[in-house]
Parts: sequence; structure tokens; C-alpha cells
Amino acid sequence: MGSDETGHVTGTADKDYNIIWFTEACLSNALRLETYIADAERAGDGELVGFFQRAQAASRKGAEEGKVLLARRLNA
Repeated sequence: MGSDETGHVTGTADKDYNIIWFTEACLSNALRLETYIADAERAGDGELVGFFQRAQAASRKGAEEGKVLLARRLNA
């Protein structure tokens, strides 16, 4: 998993890229979980609905934290 890429290829420092990647992954996960919640609701599985809703909330929180951190670092 190790890579020596430090922004020479992407033009973005690894630490900034990592925050961007993390934030996008959280947002993507929150969207995907919306489908899983709807599927569980259609199946009448309240336990699974709650599980996916909690997971979605955690993904949204991660995305919000990532956006705040990225904005603060890019505006510094």
C-alpha cells in the first residue's frame, strides 16, 4: 500500500488529498446508505433501518468534519 507519491503526480499534497478522499468516501457512503435504508423499510425490518440510519449519521458526521478540516487547511 506504500507509495512515494507526495503530490508530484496529482498536484495535491498527500495529506490534503487524503482529507479530500475521506470526505468524498463519507458522502458517497451516506448516499449509498439511503438506498439500503429504503430497502430495509420496504422489507419492514426496523432493526436494519435503525442500523443503516446510524451508519449514515456517522458518515455524514465524518463528511462534515472532513469539510471543516479541509476548508481550514486550504484557507490557512
